[in-house]
Amino acid sequence: MARKRGRDIHGWLILDKPLGPSSTTMVNRLLRAFDGRKAGHGGTLDPLASGVLPIAFGKATSTIPYIMDATKRYRFTLSFGESRTTDDREGEVLATSDIRPSDEEIRAVLPALCGDVMQVPPVFSALRVGGQRAYDLARAGRPPDLPPRPARIDSITLVDRPDADTAVFDVQSGKGVYMRSLARDIALACGTVGHISVLRRTKCGPFDLSHAYSAEQLGLDKPTETRDKACALPVPLLDAATALVDIPALAVTQAEGKSLICGQAVMLAHLEGNVPDGVEDAPLWRVTVGGHVIGLCRAAEGRLRAVRMLENHLFFGEQDVDHS
Repeated sequence: MARKRGRDIHGWLILDKPLGPSSTTMVNRLLRAFDGRKAGHGGTLDPLASGVLPIAFGKATSTIPYIMDATKRYRFTLSFGESRTTDDREGEVLATSDIRPSDEEIRAVLPALCGDVMQVPPVFSALRVGGQRAYDLARAGRPPDLPPRPARIDSITLVDRPDADTAVFDVQSGKGVYMRSLARDIALACGTVGHISVLRRTKCGPFDLSHAYSAEQLGLDKPTETRDKACALPVPLLDAATALVDIPALAVTQAEGKSLICGQAVMLAHLEGNVPDGVEDAPLWRVTVGGHVIGLCRAAEGRLRAVRMLENHLFFGEQDVDHS
């Protein structure tokens, strides 16, 4: 998302998204508040959801795909007894049940919902069906029949049982997992129905709540016109390369790094740094020079080639170079 005017700001800001506004709304608010030119977010949170929303500014937007694919952690509350059209508390009631599973019954169904599974997305989702958003079709009274999609759920842990009607879970998952669908499926596996009533993301890739700032800390509760544009950044941004820390690192020399930035392949046999075993088996490497990340590369057929390079005039005394 880019504006015609604004400052060139680069880096990651981690927002503790409040309940109510959409992820896109929060990105727009931050762009206006910081007088930025370009920004995007690393993984949508529904208006009902709160928690870790990584927001990339400027050149950091090129690393968004690596956050979208990253492991995420959530805590949600499942309310038993009612299924809803949206699979959350905002929808209309579809069905009811008097069955309330015990803790033991809940824990017994969780292993079958973990691993590589097929998950049916909520009909109120942003998936496109015949060129239209699924939620638009559902709101028009034509809910689509969405096929199951592959999903990876690493772990589901029952962490609290406030009462017979509710259960609280911690979940670690991969890309594209819908917590609303997971809550629905846990209830169905227990022989009842349910919906998600509280959802909070606690981690997204390398970012967690310890990195996050609230809307109030960022001054988003104040009118935009009262801000001093010269002091529009109330907190420091994290470096763009922070999004890549979960990718294995490969050290190269400054000369080798400069060749990669200029689009030239580097022979693995010629690398002066230590080359880890299996370098050609990993899909991506986070290439560093003197401990500083210069970009992402892939090894194949004995050569290391750039996939996406970051700004590196700091190391090479050149103007910005972008071979992405």
